[in-house]
Amino acid sequence: MAEKIETLLKASRVIEPTEKTKAQAYIKDYEKEYQRSIADPEKFWDEIARELEWFSPWTKVLEWNYPWAKWFLGATCNISYNCLDRHVKSWRKNKVAVIWVGEKGEERIFTYAELSRQVNRCANALKALGLEKGDRVTIYLPKIPEQIVAMLACARIGLIHSVVYSGFSAPALESRIKDAESRLMITADVGYDRGKSTNLKKVVDDAVANCPTIEKTIVVRREQPGVALSASKEIDWNEWLEGQSTTCEAVALDAETPLYFLYTSGTTGKPKGVVHVHGGYMVGTYITTKYVFDLKDEDVFFCVADPGWVTGHSYIVYGPLLNGATILTAEGKPDYPNPGRWWDLIARYGVSIFYTTPTAIRLLMKYGEDWPKKYDLSTLRILGSVGEPINPEAWEWFHRVTGGDKPIMDTWWQTETGMILVTPLPCVPLKPGSATRPFLGIEADVVDREGNSIEKGGGFAVIKKPWPSMMRTIYKDPDRYLSYWNNIPGCYTAGDVCHKDEDGYFWFMGRADDVLKVAGNRISTAEVESALVSHAAVVEAAAIGKPHKTAGEMIKAFVILAQGQQDSHELIKSLKDHVLKELGKIAVPREIEVVTSLPKTRSGKIMRRVLKAKELGQDPGDISTLEE
Repeated sequence: MAEKIETLLKASRVIEPTEKTKAQAYIKDYEKEYQRSIADPEKFWDEIARELEWFSPWTKVLEWNYPWAKWFLGATCNISYNCLDRHVKSWRKNKVAVIWVGEKGEERIFTYAELSRQVNRCANALKALGLEKGDRVTIYLPKIPEQIVAMLACARIGLIHSVVYSGFSAPALESRIKDAESRLMITADVGYDRGKSTNLKKVVDDAVANCPTIEKTIVVRREQPGVALSASKEIDWNEWLEGQSTTCEAVALDAETPLYFLYTSGTTGKPKGVVHVHGGYMVGTYITTKYVFDLKDEDVFFCVADPGWVTGHSYIVYGPLLNGATILTAEGKPDYPNPGRWWDLIARYGVSIFYTTPTAIRLLMKYGEDWPKKYDLSTLRILGSVGEPINPEAWEWFHRVTGGDKPIMDTWWQTETGMILVTPLPCVPLKPGSATRPFLGIEADVVDREGNSIEKGGGFAVIKKPWPSMMRTIYKDPDRYLSYWNNIPGCYTAGDVCHKDEDGYFWFMGRADDVLKVAGNRISTAEVESALVSHAAVVEAAAIGKPHKTAGEMIKAFVILAQGQQDSHELIKSLKDHVLKELGKIAVPREIEVVTSLPKTRSGKIMRRVLKAKELGQDPGDISTLEE
C-alpha cells in the first residue's frame, strides 16, 4: 500500500471568470478543448506548430523512444527568425518590442525593426570572432537589453547560449562555464541593485582565470569613465558591434538543434545543464504565452523575472516575442526606491498582463494596501504567478489590490519542462492557491509511488506523455536525465508533491523532499507555511522537519514578522493556536523561531535544506543559487 500524503488545507472559494474575460479569451471552453487535445496530442501540436514559420516541414510530429523524444522530425526552423523576421515582414515592423527601464529610471525602447537590426549586428560580430554552429556562449549580464540581443543573436546563427544570472559568485559562474566549455563570455562592468553598483567584471575575471576554453570577453560598459579592458582578450560591446552589417540571415537549423543550456540547482545539489532545442521549445513557449495570458496585439506584457532564469527565457524573451508582443522589463527590486516601484511602472506604461512571484507578492503585502491604491491599475487585464505554490492569503491580496476582477494564472512548470504545464486559462473558474488543470495537450496526474492514479488526495505530480518543449537531456549527464523518468514507472516525475481535489484541480504543496513525516502522517511544509502566513503577524514562513524520538519528525518553523510586530511568548502561542485551528494538532510546529530573512534562491524559492542543515549542523551542499 502506497503512503498517502495528507492534505490539511481547507478548500477555498471558487471565482468564476467575468463575462468580459470569457468573451475575450482564445479558449472559451477548456473542457472541450482539453479533451480534444488529449485524444490526439500529435494532431494538436501539429496544428499549433503550423502557426509559426518553418524553412522546411516535418515528416513526423513525434518520435518517442521512452524516455527520449524528438519533435517535428526533419523540419528546419530558427526561433530567432520567428521572434523577429516574421514580424519585421509584417505591420509589426514599427511596433514596440521591448521597453526597458533601468534602476535609475532610464528608459530604452526597441521596435521590432530596431531589435532585429541590433540582433543582426551582434550575430555578425559573433561570426567575426570565428564562432560556429554548436559553440557555447556564456552570457553573464544584468537585466539590460543587451541580454536579450545576445540571446537572439546566438540563436540566429546556431550558437548555444548559456545565460548565468548576474548575482552568481565567481565559483558558481566558473563551474557553469567549465561544464558548457564556452568559447565566449559576454558581461558588463556593473549591475545596479538598490542604488548600489555590483562589480560584475571582477566576478568574471576571477571565474575566467580558471576557464581555458574562454577566448574572448565582451564587456558592456555602463559607467563613465569606462573600466579598463585588457587589449588581447577583452572587447567593448559597442566597439565590437561597430561597423557590423544590420542584415544577417537566420540559419536554417534542424528542429532538434540545441538552443540553450540553463544550469539549475534550485533546491538540489550540483548544477545541471538543462538542454532545450529550437523547434519544440519554440512551439511550447509560443502557445502557452498566447493562451494562458490571452495575449493580444495591444497588450503590454510585464514579467518581473530575469532572463537568467527559465521564466525570463520563456516569458520575457521567447514566448512574448514569438507572439509579436510588447514587453516591459525593468532592472531592480520591487520595493526600491519605494514599494510603489512596480505599481508605478504598471500605471506609467499601461501594463495589461503582469506575471510575478508569490515571494514578491508577499514582500509587497508587507507594505500594506496603501501603495497599490496610489496608482491607476485599471489597464491590468490578466495576472500571473510563478516560481512556487502561492498561498491563498497572498492570492487573495494580489487579486484584491489589483481591482478584484482580474484572473490570476497560477502557473506550475520547471526549468526542465521549458513551458507552463499546469495552469488556469482565463475561461477556467479559479480557486485561490490552486494551479487548477493541465494545459492543453499535457497529460498530468497525481500518483502514488507505484504510479497509480490518485483520484482525490495527495501524491506526486507527474506528466504521462511527452510535450514539445521538454528538455532533451542534461548536458554531458544523460543518467541524470533518466532519473526524472525512472522514479515512478512510465512517468516524468517533477519531484513535487501535489493533491487533486474533487474537481480534478491540482494543488501543489512543494518539493517531495519538503514533505514531513510526523507520527506516521506525511504533511507538506507548504501547508504549514501557508497556515502561518495567514496569521496577521506573519509575512513569510518556512517549515522544516527535525528528528524526534517518538513522532519520527517534529516541525520547526521560521517566521518573518510584519512591520510593527514584536517577538513574544504570547505571539508564538497565538501562531501555534492559529495553525491548530487551520490545519489541526498534527501540523502545529513544536518550535517557532522569529528571523529577519530566509535563505532563498534568486528566483524566490525558499531553500529549506539550508535551514535544515544549519539547524542540524550539517553541510548545506551547493548554495550557489542563494540570494542571501
